Amino acid sequence: MTRHPPRKRIAIVAGALLGTLGSSAHAQSSVTLYGIVDAGLLYTSKSLNPVTGQNAGHQFSMITGGMTPSLFGLKGTEDLGGGLKAIFALESGIDVTNGGFADSNGNLFGRQAWVGLASDYGTVKAGLQFSPFVLSLISTDARNVSYFGSGVPIYVGSVLVTGIFNANAISYTSPTIAGFRGSAMLALGGVAGNFQAGRQYSASLDYTYGPLFVSAAMYSGNAGGTAASTPVPSTVPFSGRTVGASYRFGDLTVKASYTNLKVAGSFDNRTYGGGLSVQFTPAVLADAGVWYTSDGNDTHNHSILAATGLTYGLSKATSLYGQVGFVDNHGLMDTGLSTNGALFGASGTTFGAALGIRHLF
Repeated sequence: MTRHPPRKRIAIVAGALLGTLGSSAHAQSSVTLYGIVDAGLLYTSKSLNPVTGQNAGHQFSMITGGMTPSLFGLKGTEDLGGGLKAIFALESGIDVTNGGFADSNGNLFGRQAWVGLASDYGTVKAGLQFSPFVLSLISTDARNVSYFGSGVPIYVGSVLVTGIFNANAISYTSPTIAGFRGSAMLALGGVAGNFQAGRQYSASLDYTYGPLFVSAAMYSGNAGGTAASTPVPSTVPFSGRTVGASYRFGDLTVKASYTNLKVAGSFDNRTYGGGLSVQFTPAVLADAGVWYTSDGNDTHNHSILAATGLTYGLSKATSLYGQVGFVDNHGLMDTGLSTNGALFGASGTTFGAALGIRHLF
């Protein structure tokens, strides 16, 4: 859920990639191998006991994905002529602490697994993919969806990976026309005779005018369906709405957003977020953000999360990072500081920090 890392392009024939299908390669075909390896150390002054719901004391641990998810993937394209291209993506999450799966729905290619067509008339994709709603949230998050101290632990702590990894999905994204670009997605539940089980749909509309970017999106999903059987539940029944904007002043970027995540009979969380990032030098990036969340069903349940971070690039591919933040939970709110290692937080104020290294390939 980050900007594309530097990639090592590898031209290979389709027969070698797909095994013994016997198909011949086209000279205009290409496949890109890419990935992120991110490991960090996490400290929090409190941690949540999942059994009692009480403070279990401070923690100090090694985590995968302290700032961005660790992953690897393949992306391919074939020029079909006339401006039409065939495209695909396969992407897997990795837990670098033990070599297992992480930051996905728990399957081998649990982050992305889709094939599609792209042309001047837009892009159509079919398979496991990100929803327009989540892509809108990514584009306007104050700390660029860092896994520590951003809108990510708020979102995942509310609805898990629902909306992030959408199975059985078909989507269309329009070309940009007069600054506007739209996207729509329908995810089929996969249950014969029950169209509503696991059905998910989402849409977004973006507008770009020079340094100004504005995005609005919605999401609606039902429980059940074949995606409900994945290792990490991805069909939590919720409705979502968001609107956000960013504006770039040279090396300074300012962002603000509003997000509503609602599960009927459970919570109606409204999150107001904002912050800024500054590219001091090509190697040094600093950012800061704050998020206030309140439950519309009971305003006694609310939290405030704030964090700041500094990234230092040792090279174009390798960076060191440091992040500090705090979260203050009231009522039944359990906002956590970190998507990995501290997804849910204890009542009261918790301070935390994450230090790590990230390599892009």
